[in-house]
Amino acid sequence: IRARICFLIDVGLDYLSLSRATGTLSGGEAQRIRLATQIGSGLVGVAYILDEPSIGLHQRDNDKLLKTLIHLRDLGNSVLVVEHDEDTMLAADCIVDIGPGAGEHGGNVVAVGTAAQIMKCKESITGAYLSGRIKIPVPKERRNPTGWIKIRGARENNLKNITVDIPLKIMTAITGVSGSGKSTLIKTILVPALKKLYGDYSDRTGSFDKLIGDLKAITGVEFIDQNPIGKSTRSNPVTYLKAWDDIRKIFSDTQAAKVQGFKPAHFSFNVPGGRCEECQGEGIIKVEMQFMADVFLECEHCKGRRFKDEVLEISYKGKNIYDILEMTVNQALEFFSAGNGHSERSIVDKLQKLVDVGLGYVKLGQSSSTLSGGESQRVKLAYHLSRENADPTLFVFDEPTTGLHFHDIHKLMSSLNALIERGHSVLIIEHNMDVIKCADYVIDLGPEGGKEGGRIVCTGTPE
Repeated sequence: IRARICFLIDVGLDYLSLSRATGTLSGGEAQRIRLATQIGSGLVGVAYILDEPSIGLHQRDNDKLLKTLIHLRDLGNSVLVVEHDEDTMLAADCIVDIGPGAGEHGGNVVAVGTAAQIMKCKESITGAYLSGRIKIPVPKERRNPTGWIKIRGARENNLKNITVDIPLKIMTAITGVSGSGKSTLIKTILVPALKKLYGDYSDRTGSFDKLIGDLKAITGVEFIDQNPIGKSTRSNPVTYLKAWDDIRKIFSDTQAAKVQGFKPAHFSFNVPGGRCEECQGEGIIKVEMQFMADVFLECEHCKGRRFKDEVLEISYKGKNIYDILEMTVNQALEFFSAGNGHSERSIVDKLQKLVDVGLGYVKLGQSSSTLSGGESQRVKLAYHLSRENADPTLFVFDEPTTGLHFHDIHKLMSSLNALIERGHSVLIIEHNMDVIKCADYVIDLGPEGGKEGGRIVCTGTPE
């Protein structure tokens, strides 16, 4: 028993309760538990493939994980890691860098070699960040808060009856080792309490005494998590940002559409009319298997094009509605930038926000179910950036750097700063040092995880 528990400690999971339900584990935690079982097996000659095992890990716990991976290698195994973490790259014996960009700008092997060799490759964006040729700069000056929201007597889970002051109109980072109480404080106490205060629905609020301070300085709270942006497979980034409404109007305003009597609804795959009714506008047919996973097949009626033939005959600048769905955000931005109408300008403004958060490679019609948690989170951020809502809001992000390359983090910071410039407040639960160093204020919890956590270690600027 002692040996097996030590394996869990080796992969940075010492803060977990032994009775913790597996359904409550994050993807990174579940992955590390499987890794701990493999360490105990003592197998040799095995190829271990890990997909971003550093997700949700504090730097200290990440060091434990790296030692475990090196131990597996030294036993005589092969370890292949898909990762963005700098320490993991520097510890690797060989790096395969794919790019140079994303989407249609990626898909090539840019460089292969040690970290030192990757740093020398001028074509590698990864190498440029590793070598320091490109950096995420530390802000020249820190913003000062214009008010505070104060949580008194927070004591849910491992929180030790603490009082926490959350600054407003600046960027605040909530930091600490895994299991220190960050999520409990923000996701279980602060966000639900504020939502109820501003008349919104929320789940149960964790135990605390009271919420005081400049509560009228903001009008609401938005929790930007990594849950999918839509439950339907027809949901996609452009429908979420309301850009699809403008695209449908452009097609319905063409002369050919008017002759056919087509309205904007005919160019929607969500309602009957112009969509293929065989697949109900999804382009695929789900075949339910009794004892196996469901199988998805291309719709034989529309050949995966989602619309009826007469609708697909309507074109705008030589492209039909399906062609538009197949464009990436970058391609669509260039395509619609040539137009001067109100709808075209509205589309460009909304698509630009997706580019700003680093999602220019995503296809307009890409199903929300295929987006990663980090991508879904950035689509939500783009949506809020596209709104003209001037009401001051507290935006709360839960590890927005999940799955992000250095270059994407650079773009993300610009988008978060844009929210603050509009008069909003930003609160981030984060382990990434590039984000923490850019924050105006840090609240560090700990000093350890589990029972040894739940206290405020220190607060203030990163300095």
